[in-house]
Amino acid sequence: MILRTLQPGSCRAWLTRVSSKQELCFFSSVPPQPVPPLAQTLQGYLRALEPLLPPEELSHTRRIVQEFGRPGGLGAHLQEGLERRGRNTRNWISDRWVQWAYLESRQPLPVHSNPAISLPRRDYNDWRSQLVFASKLIAAVLDFKAKINTGQLPMEFMREKPLCMELYPLLFSSCRIPGPKHDYIARYGRSRRSPTHITVVRNYQFFQLEVYNSDGSRMTESQIHSQLLRIRSQSWKTDKEPMGILTSEHRHTWGEAYNRLLRDKLNKESVRMIETGLFSLCLDSPVMRISDEKYASRKAAQILHGGGTFSNSGNRWFDKTLQFVIGEDGSWGLLYEQATAEGPPIATLLDHILQYCEKPDPKRAPLVPLPMPKKLYFHIDREIKRDIEQAKQNLDILINDLDVNVFNFKRFGKELPKKYSMSPNSFIQVALQLSYYKVHSEVVPACDIASQRMFRGGRTEYIRSPTNQTLKFILAFDDPSVSVRNNLQLFREAVDAYAELTTQALNGQGIDRHLLGLKLQAIEEGLSIPKIFMDTAYGVATHWKLRTGQVPANTDSVMCFGPLVPDGYAVCYNPQADHVHFSITAFNCCEETNAERLAQTLKNTLCQLQELLQPTV
Repeated sequence: MILRTLQPGSCRAWLTRVSSKQELCFFSSVPPQPVPPLAQTLQGYLRALEPLLPPEELSHTRRIVQEFGRPGGLGAHLQEGLERRGRNTRNWISDRWVQWAYLESRQPLPVHSNPAISLPRRDYNDWRSQLVFASKLIAAVLDFKAKINTGQLPMEFMREKPLCMELYPLLFSSCRIPGPKHDYIARYGRSRRSPTHITVVRNYQFFQLEVYNSDGSRMTESQIHSQLLRIRSQSWKTDKEPMGILTSEHRHTWGEAYNRLLRDKLNKESVRMIETGLFSLCLDSPVMRISDEKYASRKAAQILHGGGTFSNSGNRWFDKTLQFVIGEDGSWGLLYEQATAEGPPIATLLDHILQYCEKPDPKRAPLVPLPMPKKLYFHIDREIKRDIEQAKQNLDILINDLDVNVFNFKRFGKELPKKYSMSPNSFIQVALQLSYYKVHSEVVPACDIASQRMFRGGRTEYIRSPTNQTLKFILAFDDPSVSVRNNLQLFREAVDAYAELTTQALNGQGIDRHLLGLKLQAIEEGLSIPKIFMDTAYGVATHWKLRTGQVPANTDSVMCFGPLVPDGYAVCYNPQADHVHFSITAFNCCEETNAERLAQTLKNTLCQLQELLQPTV
């Protein structure tokens, strides 16, 4: 039974699931990730630079690349090291990528790293319905976990090839732990006595909630609901310190505060309960409502960072792999930590939750007394109090600096490009480059995400743009001397070129992870960083002014995250049949970028492209 079919160009392209009970040991049929040929990657790198660099700079870089790639040279030596690593490890790049991109990053997790998914508002506006829905959601997530544990999670396929499923068990009972130079991931779900609790946080107060009965059975929705009522009765607004704010800090600062916090035995026990829990549930107060027009943006922002220290930011533990957010006003969504989790498995989890929520509670509550949920207490000395105050200031500065613009483009959806045999994702990516050019009069490096789960232990690869074909189309688009017919042909060539890059990336033949692997191989061998990576061109090519991502889902949800660079944008989108959900973020501190201006330009550009395909005259 095919549950989902998606178009090429998405990180879940042509993803289907079959309903048979295949064991998760099906990993063995997933091949190892290939190390691309060195010459192929270097050629692809130079092609990617052509739209970005003037001819004289490109000539300089071409000489450096040729020297790096000559037979018997440094590039060949590093390539041999990667191929050797590919033969001797589960995956030649994934662990290094996670370490380099996430665990060694010192930036705060909110905005800079953790993505949020905002889902359609539920039809309620009071705390009673909030707790009813929260009970249902908890039961749904536990049901999903049970399918993982029993091997009943349907195997996923992409372009008729099986996908590695190993990320799924890691979603639960895992947490990122701050360190002085780099973080690490603690995973507690594999121990002999796996955790049986979740963490619930309301009004900045954390609770340990056991979600399994003494006989090992999962609690029913009504049992969970009665426990949530108890938590609510114990969590009235007080002058409690928002301990979760500490996790929003710069990673080095949080690492130092973490060590101070854990010197106290009570604090250590409470922190461990949060870290070991299956997942966290954040019961938020309503989103501050200014207008219906801005509600979607505020809702996404609140899930992303909590809305600030006077709102719900104290209801987060940003290090936790999975955090579900449910507001009193029907707003809800999910926040996840990327070192362990990724968009496609999260989208599958959310699909399961939504399907489960349509069903009645399948179980009756057993007539057994339930233990009181355990409130987690903290001893806050003068140093910890100072750490919290500093974290509050820094988080509010970060939140005030982020501009979030979420909108639903209703003129058309993915069916329009499909009608003209175009990849919807490639169509949108070309539209983004054209929109950026209209606002800023330049083309810039943009990264889209391609899944590498066709390979054992595979994570992600970048699909980079612009291509030469995209640049030609952009330069011709507003040129009155170029006919509509020629414009349409150039547009089609740009879309097809991006689709071809997507296919290469999905097949493990992208260039960015390979280049990074070569650089990290040199560092590991104690060699000087090769000139190719010290060249100005490499800095230009990896200064991602457009961070983009498509996480298609069966529901009207939208992902939201912050830009990768101070003068950049992040654009995420979810194409449905007849509309597309977008989120655009930018930093207010940068005078050049403006999320609202790019959003308006993108809307106009999409309408112009529709007119190009379907002229009205």
